[in-house]
Amino acid sequence: MRALFIGIGLFVLMMPTALGQEQGAIDVPDPVLNGIEFSVTVPGDSSLAASGTPAVRVGGRTVPLEYNADAEEWISEEVTTASSGTVSVDVVSNGEVLRSTSTRSIPGWLSLLPPLLAIGMALVYRKVVPALFFGVWIGAVTAISFTPWALFKGVLDAFEVYVLDAMANPDHVAIILFSLMIGGMVGIISKNGGTLGIVERLTGFASDSRRGQMVTGVLGISIFFDDYANTLIVGNTMRPVTDRLRISREKLAYVVDSTAAPISTVALVTTWIGYQVGLLGTAIENIEGFSQGAYSVFLNSLPYNFYPFLALLFVFLVAYTGLDFGPMLEAEERARDTGKVLGDDANVDEAAEGEELEPPEGTPYRAVNAVIPIVVLVGGVLVGLYATGVQAVGAGASLSDIIGEANSYTALMWGSLLGVVVAAALSLGQGILDLEQTVEAWYEGLKSMLFAMIILVLAWSLSNITDVLHTADYLVSVLGEWLPPGVVPAIIFVLAAATAFATGSSWGTMGILMPLVIPLVWAVLAKNGMDAPTHYHILYSSVSCVLAGSVWGDHCSPISDTTILSSMASGCDHIEHVRTQLPYALTVGTVAILFGTLPAGFGMHWSIGLIVGAILLGGLLWTIGTPVETASPSRETAEAAVEM
Repeated sequence: MRALFIGIGLFVLMMPTALGQEQGAIDVPDPVLNGIEFSVTVPGDSSLAASGTPAVRVGGRTVPLEYNADAEEWISEEVTTASSGTVSVDVVSNGEVLRSTSTRSIPGWLSLLPPLLAIGMALVYRKVVPALFFGVWIGAVTAISFTPWALFKGVLDAFEVYVLDAMANPDHVAIILFSLMIGGMVGIISKNGGTLGIVERLTGFASDSRRGQMVTGVLGISIFFDDYANTLIVGNTMRPVTDRLRISREKLAYVVDSTAAPISTVALVTTWIGYQVGLLGTAIENIEGFSQGAYSVFLNSLPYNFYPFLALLFVFLVAYTGLDFGPMLEAEERARDTGKVLGDDANVDEAAEGEELEPPEGTPYRAVNAVIPIVVLVGGVLVGLYATGVQAVGAGASLSDIIGEANSYTALMWGSLLGVVVAAALSLGQGILDLEQTVEAWYEGLKSMLFAMIILVLAWSLSNITDVLHTADYLVSVLGEWLPPGVVPAIIFVLAAATAFATGSSWGTMGILMPLVIPLVWAVLAKNGMDAPTHYHILYSSVSCVLAGSVWGDHCSPISDTTILSSMASGCDHIEHVRTQLPYALTVGTVAILFGTLPAGFGMHWSIGLIVGAILLGGLLWTIGTPVETASPSRETAEAAVEM
């Protein structure tokens, strides 16, 4: 028995090495999907063609290899499999097998299993961490095989491979550090009385729940340059204010979430722009007969972003009218009637409630002690964006190009660190806190972010799983076979939303779909004789639908990073945030696609779609919404709410 365990242990340790040796001669994905094209790369110089033109043979079908002299490798991107199970991948020339390896082919629908199971489990059991890990585990098992051994190995791979990969990504680490430092800064400005100083100032205008929601919305669109910074700053800053006004945490999370990504994707100077324009440049560079630049295409596509614009409008409609419906109405009535901004069974990390961050007795409530660090944070990020952008493209470039090419992760880290330093300096300089109290406040604020960071890492891990299982490729293949020109943008919108919902990443969806669907759209236009400038509106609308659909799916998904951050920054139960926001997001998305994207695909001017969409959303809210009594709580009730 002992020998058996030793043998198993050695097999586990040696298995990655053995697989690497087997596939070293041929680089092929494992697994692959039935009927979905994948690429095969064969390292080697041009001497491989000495005996004739080499080709890849899979399941009896042979596909020629093309030589890339720069990389010194042979590649084919049009290889497919026709059946499930282990398939042989051979490099052949003149009937002779030169190299050989194997991979596993699985049905395409299996690639949807991990994200769908994770989403379903999160919604049913209202526990997002187990649901995410379950999805990662099932994905790891699917990537190996459905055997008892794979069930065990999948648990190990879920942690050792996919979670580790998520943590090893420098951009992910930057987001984690930025989020932790934001939490630390919030901890300090809460302890030194700065946050309560803002509360006292803002409540001069935000005297009731309606005005409180409006102020939150305005602050949300004011911090337009980055969605992560938006959610963390607005949620943490406005939470004491909305608590005082008996606005539910669910409503706060909705306002925060729906003014973050939507404004970042349409504003002209944001951390999103460089990424989006870069994707566009890659997608259009090989399109024959199309000469517009990537930034020009992006600017022309902006008016067709119906969902982001209408989502922003709907936030202010809901806030101004005081009307709500669905689960959000229940949450708001609970908060107004009982003062409970959270449900009795809400699952919120206790550290996020900030009980340890109450200012010491006698602390002056000076708003300036919170405003200055926040301004330094925002200014530091903007300066960082400019500095890194200039480094990339030079000082002579336009501002849009500079911001577009900036390193947003570096800028976010600089800004958050400077915010912490300034908050600490103000606290120490005025004698409000000593050094020990400042460090403890920073640590307590940092702790409030840890639970969300765990969820975020697991969401990234699940996104890695969807990459390995080619989930997006499968969705494109399913929906991409029947694309009449007029409905192309609408179908792309749904496809992007489905991909973002399943993967939990709007940026990941953009990165996956943009290079795939834009050439596809151009091919559809060319096939129908519509590749002239008079029909470019379909291309522009399609570009916007990748972006807008990604944001819509992101808003609806419980495994989305921005949705998670919005819940965390607002101190809201994550599943309750998803449950209450979903009807609003679905309402806006349905109106956007039926009365904006779809008619625009057939030539309707974009302005008509926005006007009609706005009128319909207002009418729908007026028809199905129910007024929630506006609360103006007493001072005693306000203080009790802030201390919750």
